[in-house]
Amino acid sequence: QLQLVESGGDLVQPGGSLRLSCAVSGADLYLYTIGWFRQTPGKEREGISCISTSGVGTKYAASVQGRFTIARDNANSMVYLQMNSLKPEDTAVYYCAAKYGGPFDSCPDPRSWEYDYWGQGTQVSVSS
Repeated sequence: QLQLVESGGDLVQPGGSLRLSCAVSGADLYLYTIGWFRQTPGKEREGISCISTSGVGTKYAASVQGRFTIARDNANSMVYLQMNSLKPEDTAVYYCAAKYGGPFDSCPDPRSWEYDYWGQGTQVSVSS
């Protein structure tokens, strides 16, 4: 059973940066496409980024394009989300998720219903 554990969430001022980590265990990470999602109360879970099994292919939602960077270290079973130029509207609980398989060099727009394994989430708050 694949397990994912997020960390790195914090309270940060607007314009600041955070790096979220997702530790994966229970299976070889290279077999899975990974997505990052976020959710605020009363809203649907939003897919903000994904990374292909190899790490070559990435995709970002328009809301984070140019500010967030996703990366993975298959050898150490870790996935990261570097978040720069944070805005108050980035405040949310952030989740990493995995789905088995996928293209080597690309990932489709992350849709929550396509992902089978989820972490517990980490809170990111952006406020002055």
